[in-house]
Amino acid sequence: MKEVNPQTTTRAYAFEMWMNAPMPMVTFFKTLDVSNLVKISRKKRLKFNMLMCYCIGMAASKIKEFYMLPVNGKLMQFDTIAVNTIVANSVGEVSSCDLPFNDDLQLFSNDYLRLTQQVAQSSIDHDLSHQSMVIGTSALAQYEIDGAVGMYSGIFCNPFMIWGKYKRAWFKTSLTVSFQFHHTQMDGAHASKFLEYIQNEIDKIE
Repeated sequence: MKEVNPQTTTRAYAFEMWMNAPMPMVTFFKTLDVSNLVKISRKKRLKFNMLMCYCIGMAASKIKEFYMLPVNGKLMQFDTIAVNTIVANSVGEVSSCDLPFNDDLQLFSNDYLRLTQQVAQSSIDHDLSHQSMVIGTSALAQYEIDGAVGMYSGIFCNPFMIWGKYKRAWFKTSLTVSFQFHHTQMDGAHASKFLEYIQNEIDKIE
């Protein structure tokens, strides 16, 4: 992680406009067709949440804005990204687990299983925020929700995705997601492209 001069980046105007805005977060909603992920999850015995996190990481890795993030009033640039997941821990609460993104699905799955188990047992968060740009996620997989808007604390500016239980209808399985992002980091076009890329990754994963 290193500080960059916003004026030397494509985010110069956005930094001036939104860095000190009282509410700089924007939330998009999109319904994804996750039929292929459900099929792969069952066929390969892979966790659905892991596959979602992988597709999110794959999509984000193709958009340069995901490698920058406003932190404490500065624009920081990262070499790597990570995907966060929330884990039920051994004391009946939840802990946070940052997963280093790897475009090799098997390696990412191995890290997912190892790190989530480690966090679940220890109840200690696994934090990569000082070395990677972290995309937060929260999967409320047991509940049917139509959407959620994340809270902006004024401290954390990371992009964040929330989803609930997927829904089956005939031969299609759909999942509504919300995506919250800081306007300094990206514009609506970048966020829309990111959500499209997630769908593309879901459709082509084997």
